[in-house]
Amino acid sequence: MIDNLQFNVAQLMKDPVGSYRYVDVAADLRELIPDVELAEDAGPASITGRVRLMRTNQGVLAQGNLQGEAEVACARCLTGVRVDLDAQVEEVFVPTVDMATGRSIKPEEEDEALWIDEHHILDLTEVLRQDVLLELPAHVLCKEDCRGLCPECGTNLNEASCDCKPDIDPRWSSLTDLLKN
Repeated sequence: MIDNLQFNVAQLMKDPVGSYRYVDVAADLRELIPDVELAEDAGPASITGRVRLMRTNQGVLAQGNLQGEAEVACARCLTGVRVDLDAQVEEVFVPTVDMATGRSIKPEEEDEALWIDEHHILDLTEVLRQDVLLELPAHVLCKEDCRGLCPECGTNLNEASCDCKPDIDPRWSSLTDLLKN
């Protein structure tokens, strides 16, 4: 369950420029980044931290450092590998409602993920999702010399050996005959 990633900033938007408050952020990575496959038998995967929300001329600046850990599958053998995450959040969110008049305004910011909605809710979900995706390594190995899985029977070659013989590409069969002689 994505815990607290949405914050009502109505009072902060009424405060003078430079005012700030701290909020505690916690998110379950399985819900935050469902398109990334975490290891099946992994324990809890979450990211937490403290974010400072500061009133600026444009809106609200969110700054913070969030830490967590996740277990992702090894690229060769699919065993779980623990990965530490350290996401830096620094974005300016802009309002869609003028606090003085209550009228809707069209923000100059094109990215709707950085808009404070009409109910004065600042949502960190998309920003944090992108930051976590950037933190996750693209290619994780359980160990440098991981032997992977047998392509024939699926045996984890780090734990056991198998009797499978690799299929020889028929285009190379003439070279195999030369080795026999």
